[in-house]
Amino acid sequence: MSQHYTEISIDSRGVANLILNRPEVHNAFDDQMIAELIRVLDQLAADDKVKVLTLSARGKNFSAGADLNWMRSMAQKNYQQNLDDANELAALMHKLDKFPKPTIALVQGAAFGGAVGLVACCDMALAEQGASFCLSEVKIGLIPAVISPYVMRALGERQCRRYFLTAERFSADSALTLGLLHQVVAAGELASQAESLIASLLQNSPAAVSAAKALLHNIYNRKISNNVIAHTTQAIAEIRVSAEGQEGLTAFLEKRKPAWLAD
Repeated sequence: MSQHYTEISIDSRGVANLILNRPEVHNAFDDQMIAELIRVLDQLAADDKVKVLTLSARGKNFSAGADLNWMRSMAQKNYQQNLDDANELAALMHKLDKFPKPTIALVQGAAFGGAVGLVACCDMALAEQGASFCLSEVKIGLIPAVISPYVMRALGERQCRRYFLTAERFSADSALTLGLLHQVVAAGELASQAESLIASLLQNSPAAVSAAKALLHNIYNRKISNNVIAHTTQAIAEIRVSAEGQEGLTAFLEKRKPAWLAD
């Protein structure tokens, strides 16, 4: 599949590669790119062949955040138009965050503003050593509102109190320490390092991986209550009696590969 601002390919293993493709403007996003990303994510989420999704970008930088021409046009629009526009960005972040398959962000160069939100929405995030990050919105009189739930979940409220307010640029190593990233790699090694994660993911039951991701969303930051306990017991009972749950347990007991690893 080919898009205007993005590229997408799916390999024989079911690994989908979604690539931001506006290098001439440092992959800054506008309403057109947001709409395109939403459509692509919906298509990939519905595709049973897709087992893993990687999110990367062409060119020197992952993404400079919002496109300045787009921001200029939004400044001329009224409150309702700005609300509608913000809802589209919110839909993109929500769809990426809740994407039913594992997601991996691969970051080079700069990831500013809303791009930090994209990274925070992915299940795993790797960046090159020279990458840098910035929640830059307050520099131009705005706030990182739509991305805030996802960024705060990754960095924590205490760190966001600093970086939301100062708009400081921080390094890949700092992003790793703060919890935004899982790994920092040498320049040029993003794809090869991602392969080790992909290989691990593809060993696992696709249905169980999706169910585990849904479990995380359902129980994160909730008080351990009777409802939460009931949800967890129902979740394990459902997966045990599912087709892949039965196959996985049987294969383990019979000391053979499960069907999802069959040649």
